[in-house]
Amino acid sequence: MITNILKDKPTRVFIILAGIFVANALIAEIIGVKIFSLEATFGMAPVNIMIFGDAYSFNMTAGVLLWPVVFIMTDIINEYYGVKGVRFLSYLTAALIAFAFIIFYIAIRLDPAAFFVTSKVEAGVPDMDKAYGQILGQGSMIIIASLTAFLLGQLVDVFTFHKIKKVTGEGKIWLRSTGSTLVSQLIDSFVVLFCAFYLFPLIAGQKGQVWPLGLVISVCIINYIYKFTVAIVLTPVIYWVHGIIERYLGHELAGEMKRAAMNR
Repeated sequence: MITNILKDKPTRVFIILAGIFVANALIAEIIGVKIFSLEATFGMAPVNIMIFGDAYSFNMTAGVLLWPVVFIMTDIINEYYGVKGVRFLSYLTAALIAFAFIIFYIAIRLDPAAFFVTSKVEAGVPDMDKAYGQILGQGSMIIIASLTAFLLGQLVDVFTFHKIKKVTGEGKIWLRSTGSTLVSQLIDSFVVLFCAFYLFPLIAGQKGQVWPLGLVISVCIINYIYKFTVAIVLTPVIYWVHGIIERYLGHELAGEMKRAAMNR
């Protein structure tokens, strides 16, 4: 049975794309706890962009390194496997991310071995158990906000992709892939910040953790400028991946899959 599955080229391609999609989304969620300075990473001074009268620099979650890859995979899967293929992977990925954080929660609450707590003192970490909990123990509001933004962004990406393709046909891959990514990334960026740092704390009565709405919008703009730029820069990658798939499947089979994807 497994031999027949792996011999089927469309199935093999789907498995590979799905693996890349799920892995990148899960890793992005885990590494997202770190906030890094884009300018400092490249040895530059902060840009200090003025938004609503305040200066902002490119201080972003490390998850932005991989989210563009996830949205590129979304468009490629959408191209060959249609809306159902993307939705299936989106729901599966969200469930796996939720499962991962449940396991993190359980692991954090296990009693640490005595030697583990002080095992990295010489490296500057006085309590490894607390460090472990801080890195993996993201707040529930942030996790829920992130999953909400992810699913909403995916659905918007799929919808926009197909709307553009119905107008442009098989041509202009760059327009439907980059265009749908730009729209979905805007929604993803705003929803996760709005929910995690404004709406959910407000609902929970944690007024001290509520960001001013202007700050939410400003940080969203900074994040979106970065994502917008990366989406444009990665456009050649989309064509490169399409080329690999087309050569592997053959133009006739690839064409049949794309036509079927549009009708699903």
